[in-house]
Amino acid sequence: MDPVPFPEQSSAPHAEQQPEPQPAQRPEQQRVPLDPRDALQAALEDARRRAVDALTPVMPLLTDLGRVFEDAGHELALVGGPVRDAFLGRSSADLDFTTDAHPDATAALLKRWGDAHWEIGRDFGTIGARKRLGDLDVVVEVTTYRAESYDASSRKPEVSYGSDLVADLSRRDFTVNAMALRLPSLDFADPHDGLRDLAAGLLRTPGSPESSFSDDPLRMMRAARFAAQLGLHVAPPVVAAMTGMAGRIAIVSAERVRTELEKLLLAPDPVPGLRLLVDTGLADHVLPELPALRLEIDEHHRHKDVYEHSLTVLRQAVALEEQPDLVLRLAALLHDIGKPATRRFEAGGGVSFHHHELVGAKLVAKRLRALRFDKDTVKAVARLTELHLRFHGYGDGDWTDSAVRRYVTDAGPLLQRLHKLTRSDCTTRNQRKAQRLSAAYDDLERRIERLKREEELDAIRPDLDGTQIMGLLGVGPGPVVGRAYKHLLALRMERGPLGEEAAVAELRSWWAQQPEQRAG
Repeated sequence: MDPVPFPEQSSAPHAEQQPEPQPAQRPEQQRVPLDPRDALQAALEDARRRAVDALTPVMPLLTDLGRVFEDAGHELALVGGPVRDAFLGRSSADLDFTTDAHPDATAALLKRWGDAHWEIGRDFGTIGARKRLGDLDVVVEVTTYRAESYDASSRKPEVSYGSDLVADLSRRDFTVNAMALRLPSLDFADPHDGLRDLAAGLLRTPGSPESSFSDDPLRMMRAARFAAQLGLHVAPPVVAAMTGMAGRIAIVSAERVRTELEKLLLAPDPVPGLRLLVDTGLADHVLPELPALRLEIDEHHRHKDVYEHSLTVLRQAVALEEQPDLVLRLAALLHDIGKPATRRFEAGGGVSFHHHELVGAKLVAKRLRALRFDKDTVKAVARLTELHLRFHGYGDGDWTDSAVRRYVTDAGPLLQRLHKLTRSDCTTRNQRKAQRLSAAYDDLERRIERLKREEELDAIRPDLDGTQIMGLLGVGPGPVVGRAYKHLLALRMERGPLGEEAAVAELRSWWAQQPEQRAG
């Protein structure tokens, strides 16, 4: 493949800042710090090389699709995220394109070119298709150039079609997403210097951020997400606009906000994005429980900064994952949100947060439901919040096997997540205390594994099932069977496996004490 002809010098407004070639250094000058302009130029060259490597597998498809549109008299360009990701050395099976062809023409072309096509996004000028390329199953979406206008009370655009690529790029959210690769010529279009911003690690908007966020307030959430996903520094004017316009996020649906929040939380390091949400005031509108953790620290520092503690717990939980886990990350971030409501200053000078885990579990469920999270996620995060303190006290050595069984049973399928959350919740700087807590939890996990081997803890149930209970008591289905089952389960939890003979004896003894028998 011929190298992608990305220009050595951008045609963007900052192009005049392109550094001049530097003279070769003498040996004694080699340790002189690199001029920032040289560092930026090196970063640009690295980005170009990464883009060539990333696009190589799909280049036959890009040029082929480009020729299909060119032969029909239309323009086509790879645009947005796939271009940005290519410069970051990332490949994508989902490719976004823009064109001057109207949706009817695009649909006709993709129908002939692809293995399948769909028109779900036709109202917004988008037609999709799927094409098999060797081992890759590539999805493409082609959108007609747009020139959008917005109603101030809504983030839904009134779509009108344009005829110019540069104008289309100008309406995009950030400069790093306003780059395009014309096809099939492979000419690089970067009217807003997005590549330079990407190389410099900077997030800017193509026009004024106030205008951009007024048009689409969800872009403020995206700024926080890109800070987390891509490690970009958000430009001060963008931060200022987010701060001044945070309240406008209220017109965005909870579902759209949740989607952006999920993407932020699943980023390699979600903390910078969360800090941006809190610092700009956006979190006050979308996740108010998070900034509420910034409890005023009294002059005697009788409790730790709960907000900073929660961010640290999140980072430590991320470090324990095998793969990104939204439930664990939500629980790590929100496990202490019951503390503001339960904080009490005690007479002796201490601070307490009694039952904050129970209050927190209710607050977690309420907030996640408001954000339209699915029922399973809401239930799991609330349960982890409720259980996150259960381990405390184990190190005192007074947990019986019965207590361990109950810990496992109460956690159920969340046990491995509870392990990670509990370990992450230790943020003390006291190394001796941290080592003591870690050793105690190591011991608990060993006991759990031993009991699992001996007693099949993952499926704890009574020694007699419902059918056996009904046969022994001579009763049919009903409340009596449920009560008997719970009694035998409690014995199983307390004493371990009883065996069938002992379980039958316990059941008969229990039954003799029941009101139904005494009344008879």
